Amino acid sequence: MDSNNDLEKLIENLPFFLQEHLNKHIYKDQLLEIVLDLGRRPEARFLYGPEYLSQKIISWQDIDFVVKRISKFSNENRAGIERTLHRISCIRNRQFLINGLTCRIGRAIFGTISVIRDLLEYEKSILILGKPGVGKTTIIREIGRVLADEMEKRVIIIDTSNEIAGDSDIPHSGIGRARRMQVPNTDLQHQSMIEAIENHMPQVIIIDEIGTDLEVLAARTIAEKGVQLVGTTHGNCLENLIKNPPLADLIGGIQYVTLSDDEAKRRGTQKSILERKAYPAFEVIVEINSSNSWTIHEDVKTSVDLLLRSNFNINQLRQFSLAHKIQIKCQQLQNYSNFLLQNQNNGNEMFHPNGKPWIYLNQSKEENTFQINSKTLVIYPYSISNNFLKEALLKIGIKFTLTTNLKKASLIIGLKRQLKQNFKLKKLANKKKIPIYSLNQISIYQLTKFAKILNQ
Repeated sequence: MDSNNDLEKLIENLPFFLQEHLNKHIYKDQLLEIVLDLGRRPEARFLYGPEYLSQKIISWQDIDFVVKRISKFSNENRAGIERTLHRISCIRNRQFLINGLTCRIGRAIFGTISVIRDLLEYEKSILILGKPGVGKTTIIREIGRVLADEMEKRVIIIDTSNEIAGDSDIPHSGIGRARRMQVPNTDLQHQSMIEAIENHMPQVIIIDEIGTDLEVLAARTIAEKGVQLVGTTHGNCLENLIKNPPLADLIGGIQYVTLSDDEAKRRGTQKSILERKAYPAFEVIVEINSSNSWTIHEDVKTSVDLLLRSNFNINQLRQFSLAHKIQIKCQQLQNYSNFLLQNQNNGNEMFHPNGKPWIYLNQSKEENTFQINSKTLVIYPYSISNNFLKEALLKIGIKFTLTTNLKKASLIIGLKRQLKQNFKLKKLANKKKIPIYSLNQISIYQLTKFAKILNQ
C-alpha cells in the first residue's frame, strides 16, 4: 500500500520546538494526531500509543501561532491546511477563545480497498461501519478514486467537512477524477445529496458520516433512483445499526409485528416480534473491526432478518497484511435452514415429508451448508411448467434433468396448494426420502432464489 500524507506541511505550521522534535522522530510515519492544550505538555498519538513531545508547556502564543497559519474555523470548529487532508479541530472556553487544538493527520492510502475490490464491481450500494478514528474516511476516499479513475464512473463526493478531499477549492489528488461538492453547513448535507442527483447526473454518490433522519431519507431516495451509494456511519457492527432508531432505515427499518397464534406456534416465537419494514438502502455492509480485519455482509436484508430472529453468525471475515496477502474466511450461518422455513418475505417454504427441515437432514456434520449428494439434480416438477423451470435453473447454471418418474427423482418441486392436496405423493416421497420444495406462487424470482440456495 502506498501512502501520501503531506506530513511536512502540517509540521511546518507547528511551533518551532515541536517541528525540530517531530522531524527527528523515527516513528513519525505512524503519527495519528497531535494534541495541543493550554497549560499542558504537547502530546503526539501514534499507532503504538501516546507520548509527550516536549517538557515545555503550551502557551497562548503557541496556540495563536498555529491558528494564524491555517484556514478559518467553521461552525463545527474545524479547519484545514490548503491542498492537504489534515484536519485541525479546536476546543473553546466560555469566552469562545481557543484553548486547545487537535491536529489530525490525513492520509491518502492507495490500495487499502483491494480487500473489497470485488464488491465495487457488483455496483451495489455499500455502507461502511466503524468507530471514530478507524479509517472510514480514508477508505471511502480511495473508493472514490478507484470508481472514478479505474472503473471510469461519474462519481460525486459530498464533502461536508472537507475531510474527504481537503480544505481547499481545488480537491486533493487522493480522490482522482471524482468530483467534489462542498457543503457550507452540516445541516444542509441532505440537500446537497439530492442536488447532486438532480444537477450532475452521477452514477455514484459518496457521503461521509450519515447521521440524521434527513440524511437517511436522502440516502433512501438516492437508492430508489438507481444511483450507487457509498457511505459511512458510526457503529461497531450491524447490530448497533439496528438498535439506532435514526439510522435503522438505512437497512430497511424495524417494526413490531403481531403474529397469529398458529404462526407464532409454527415459528416457535412470541406473538409480538421485530421484523424489517422495507428493502435496505444499502445492499452491502462492511464492518471495520480493525485496520486489517473487516467483516462483510454481502446480503444485508438476509443478515438483518437473521439478526432479528437471533439466528445469526458472522458469514465472511476478510483479513489482509502489509505483504498484500488477503485472506477471506467464510463462516456459515447457523440455523440457516430454520430461517428459510420461517422466511415469509419470498413466499417459499422448504420441508421434508416427515416434517423436519430437509436442508438440515441433507447436510453433513462438518459443513453447515445445504448440499445434494448427486452432482446433477434430478427434478420431478409437480404443477409447474417444465419450460418455466428450465429458464430459472439455467439462468443460475445448475446441472439438472427433469423426470416424470418419481422413483428416479432426487427432488420434488411444485406449488404449495397442489402439494398439500396430494397425500399419495407426500407418502411416496417420505418412503423414498425425497425432499420437497414448495412455492406459494410461480415466479422467476422465487425459482431463482431457490437455485441460488442450491448453488451455495
